[in-house]
Amino acid sequence: MNIKKGDTVKVISGKNLGKEGKVLKTFPKTDKVIVEGVNIVKKHAKPTQTNPDGGIVEFEAPFHVSNVMISEKKTGVTRVGYKTVTETVKKKEVTKKVRYSKKSGEVLD
Repeated sequence: MNIKKGDTVKVISGKNLGKEGKVLKTFPKTDKVIVEGVNIVKKHAKPTQTNPDGGIVEFEAPFHVSNVMISEKKTGVTRVGYKTVTETVKKKEVTKKVRYSKKSGEVLD
């Protein structure tokens, strides 16, 4: 899965088309993500000790990762690629696998 927690993404299909938000949680086994302020659903809740009033509760529901793309400020939505980068740390060369933007070529955090 190319998307990680904390990434800013834009919805590219579905009823929330065009909305942007930050990824709150990822579910790699089912390829789903929860995005802040996107795909808000309502659910009826019974009164409990933690929620004594009950009523209708709104929350973000997970949806498939194929419906979102990483969004950058400079280039907009972009695809994600992987490349290896060699760095010298304490006179030793270390290779790391990093994510990068296919449009701008910059390394993503």
